[in-house]
Amino acid sequence: MGVAAVVPAAGSGLRLGAGMPKALVRVAGVAMVARAVDGLLASGVVDDVVVVAPPEHLDAMAEVTTAGRVVPGGPDRVASVALGLAEVRDANVVLVHDAARCLCPASVVASVVAAVRAGHGAVVPAIPVADTVRRVDADGHVVDLVDRTGLLAVQTPQGFDAEVLRRAHAAAGELRATDDAGLVEAIGGEVVTVPGDPRAFKITSALDLAMAEALVRTELEP
Repeated sequence: MGVAAVVPAAGSGLRLGAGMPKALVRVAGVAMVARAVDGLLASGVVDDVVVVAPPEHLDAMAEVTTAGRVVPGGPDRVASVALGLAEVRDANVVLVHDAARCLCPASVVASVVAAVRAGHGAVVPAIPVADTVRRVDADGHVVDLVDRTGLLAVQTPQGFDAEVLRRAHAAAGELRATDDAGLVEAIGGEVVTVPGDPRAFKITSALDLAMAEALVRTELEP
C-alpha cells in the first residue's frame, strides 16, 4: 500500500494581506499550493495528493496544482484535514502538509515517510528553537526565562500510520488541536521527531513571502 498526502489549503491569508486564499499566492511566479504539491511528489515516496481548498475556490486551486484531487474544506483545520482524509484510498501512510510550507525539501518528506515505515505511528519534522524565549504574565511583565533545552519547533509534513490518524480524527470531537500530531497525542499515541529544515518555514506574513521569493531566486541562480 502507498503513501497519500493531504494538503490543507483553505486558509484565508488575511495576515498576508493578499486578498485571496493564501495557498493561491504566488512565490516567484508559482502558487504556494503548487509548490507544496510538487515538493511532495518530488520526494519520490508520495503516490497520491489531496488538496483541501475553500469551497468557493476549488476551480482556481485545481488550475494551479497537479494534485490528484481538490476537495472542499471545512470550517477549521481539523475539519478540513478530516475531509481530505476521507478521500484517501489504499494508503497505509498519510502525510498532512501545510500548503504554506511550500519550500520544504523533498528529503524531509522522505525522512518522515521512512520513520512511519519503520513502525512509528506519528512522526513530525522539527528544528531546535533558536530564539531566546521568556514567559510573561498577563500584563506583559517577564516572569522567567524558558530553558530551550529539548524545545523544538514543529514543521510539516507530519506523517502517520493511516489507521492511527483515522482513529485520532474520529475521537477529536470538539477538540481543535493546532496540528494532527496533537490529535494523536490526545488519544494516547506517541509522536516522534525527525530533523526538519529551516526552508520548511511557514509563510504567514509579507516578510515571510519576501524571504521565500529570495530563497527561490537564489536557488535558481547558476
